[in-house]
Amino acid sequence: MSENKKAQEQAITLDIHYLKLLSRLFPTVAAASTEIINLEAILNLPKGTEHFLTDIHGEYEAFQHVLKNASGSIKRKVNDIFGNTLRESEKKALCTLIYYPQEKLQIVKEQEKDMNDWYLTTLNKLVSVCQNVSSKYTRSKVRKSLPEEFSYIIQELLHETVDDQNKQGYITQIINTIISTQRADDFIIAMCNLIQRLTIDSLHIVGDIFDRGPGAHIIMDTLCNYHNVDIQWGNHDLLWMGAAAGNDSCIANVIRISMRYGTLTTLEEGYGINLLPLATFAMDTYANDPCTVFALKQKYADKTYPEKTLRLIAQMHKAIAVIQFKLEAGIIKRHPEFGMDGRLLLDKIDFKRGMLCYGGKEYKMLDSEFPTIDPNDPYRLTAEECDLVEKLHNSFTHSEKLRKHIRCFMTEGSMYLVCNNNLLFHASIPLNADGSFKEVTILGEKFAGKRLLDRVDQLVRAAFFDDNNDTTSFALDYLWYLWCGPDSPLFDKDKMATFERYFIADKELHKEEKGAYYTLRDREDICNKILQEFGIDNPHSHIINGHVPVKTIKGEQPVKANGKMLVIDGGFSRAYQPETGIAGYTLVFHSRALQLVQHEPFESRQKAIEEGLDIKSNSFLVEFNSQRMLVKDTDKGKVLRKQIDELKQLLAAYRLGVVKERN
Repeated sequence: MSENKKAQEQAITLDIHYLKLLSRLFPTVAAASTEIINLEAILNLPKGTEHFLTDIHGEYEAFQHVLKNASGSIKRKVNDIFGNTLRESEKKALCTLIYYPQEKLQIVKEQEKDMNDWYLTTLNKLVSVCQNVSSKYTRSKVRKSLPEEFSYIIQELLHETVDDQNKQGYITQIINTIISTQRADDFIIAMCNLIQRLTIDSLHIVGDIFDRGPGAHIIMDTLCNYHNVDIQWGNHDLLWMGAAAGNDSCIANVIRISMRYGTLTTLEEGYGINLLPLATFAMDTYANDPCTVFALKQKYADKTYPEKTLRLIAQMHKAIAVIQFKLEAGIIKRHPEFGMDGRLLLDKIDFKRGMLCYGGKEYKMLDSEFPTIDPNDPYRLTAEECDLVEKLHNSFTHSEKLRKHIRCFMTEGSMYLVCNNNLLFHASIPLNADGSFKEVTILGEKFAGKRLLDRVDQLVRAAFFDDNNDTTSFALDYLWYLWCGPDSPLFDKDKMATFERYFIADKELHKEEKGAYYTLRDREDICNKILQEFGIDNPHSHIINGHVPVKTIKGEQPVKANGKMLVIDGGFSRAYQPETGIAGYTLVFHSRALQLVQHEPFESRQKAIEEGLDIKSNSFLVEFNSQRMLVKDTDKGKVLRKQIDELKQLLAAYRLGVVKERN
């Protein structure tokens, strides 16, 4: 046997049956060889740009704008491409067109006298920008991103140039014909959308899409249709998932938060939740109650409400809050292992004196009108409350739009993600004070570290998909625990002081003690220990978190533990911006560097369109790569290398006759 043949035989380590299956995709030596050449070439392209966002909390206008301007990347590319050849006003107008093509075209038509000339110059500018953003991708990948109706034309414009004298007339005629056939508007919109798509190769959402802001449902629509996205669940997301699964405590919490921040649009218009039964119940039950402590936080509301509506919202707010405290008590009593007896506070109220007896002290309550609470049995729901809970339950569990979004959470989401040596999770890995992984008991078994997050991920899915009634029942209750439980990796605080914030003035009772993780994560050795727990051992690895807003205004920094820990919750939610002093972060990981982009508040979509008012953003270099990072240096590169190895074995099998070529 020749040495070459012997080497080929030794190279075949894959099962022959698998190679035969692979041969269906690559039926000849030529087909397999071509694919190897293609994959080897892709390995040497620059890595795609990853964007990381967290704690969006329903702020859909700011979120969508950040996607449209790629966290300022498109503006920087326009500056790099055109430099001093365009005035600042022209570059600003071009950027606005790329972000909002339909709306900007309408404004241009009202102002521009010679539209054909505008079309000609604008199309050439857009082609230049599109050539730049597509340059790091294969033609095949770009082609798959193209709108079908303009695919051929865009390909020709991207891969030819007017600098080539042989093609100058050809390219010019394509653009002239687009204009003369009155297809310029549609073509411009297609080009702008393509630029947006190619500028962000992959999008990572590190939790908390829901609550506080007015348009979580709009954000979810965007994400469900996004070309490449993953989601790491946050505790607010799990709350909505629990509501969709039929956990009544989660449903009550979701409605209460919506009442508190005035985001009823998400419930009623977004998901078709019928709030009329709650309104009727609240008006009857709290007709003479001013419900002062339950007044709407008007400055965060999705619109301005008249005085009468504000009073009704306050009544509904109080009604659902009281129901929530009763429902939560049921879960706490069913599961003493949750260790949450300290959250049973209704039986600690002296209703006659309006006092809370807590921790050996008495506290005067800010509101002590509770017509639905029986002091002798404070956690029992009244008949009217039971009827209301059932109606709300049916409304949530039968919302088709909500089910669609939860399916997206399941297919694109998880508790954590390891990607390109970065570990992404929303809040915490529970730790003991000495830095060891804290053991958490679930259904009688102890879990810690990575095993804990894996088990939690399984339970979340079991709440929706498991046919085992006992497991499903526990998993459904556990969804609520993940929202506010002391050992929940999505929360990790000693309590959620909802009751105290409503009813007790003493702010000492409002404090929520964070778990050991939140102080220990400042240490590089602890971060390295966590990374190793998840199989990451690389000097350029990082942990990426959200959940706890970085109070930049007080000097806090998002980069911790000598660069190992990146906390990128900068206050997308307007409710947090007074605390953070900014309006959110985007972490951008491209082939040359890891950059943190700090955003100022976004005024409005309307101003962005009419005045070209972009989000003001500042970029900070977190880590610079001395050598450009290529696809072969990424997780995708590992997958491609494996595919190349398999194809090489298929080639050897063809040449040895072990697998026959197909016609």
